[in-house]
Amino acid sequence: MANIIVFLILAVVILGSAIVCVMTRRIMRAATFLLFVLLGVAGLYFLLDYTFLGAAQISVYAGGITMIYIFAIQLVNKNTLQGNAERLNINCLAFGALLSIVCLGVVVAVFLKNKFIDRAMQMADTEISMTDIGHTLMGADKYQYVLPFEFISVFLLACIIGGIVISRKR
Repeated sequence: MANIIVFLILAVVILGSAIVCVMTRRIMRAATFLLFVLLGVAGLYFLLDYTFLGAAQISVYAGGITMIYIFAIQLVNKNTLQGNAERLNINCLAFGALLSIVCLGVVVAVFLKNKFIDRAMQMADTEISMTDIGHTLMGADKYQYVLPFEFISVFLLACIIGGIVISRKR
């Protein structure tokens, strides 16, 4: 029962912070609420007793990635930081809401078609060891994730280089 209460608190914090992160006009507030979202996800990992993933979430994402975002924010012009940039366009808001609803429909359709929820309920009694998770994350075989990790690291490097190039154009 306590796990459900903690999960609900974390879910409310994550969803509330994510909504405020997306809806705020101040970019530093958005970065702060993104930090709360990432810390809430780490809390979910700790709730599931995946302490390694929780610690990695805090150190890599909540610490490292958020600091990269804040560094990139510092490269943005002063008007954007103060919230004096362009105002919200109602057409863009409607298009974004429509696109979000379509994407949600696609995700729900994929979940229902592939019966992910039924499989998750069947696997709820089985326990996966950290060794299996480590081999899956760092393996190069089919359905293992070392290649996506490498692509993400190259993508982040390209983002950092792009930020440096943008800041040097002046």
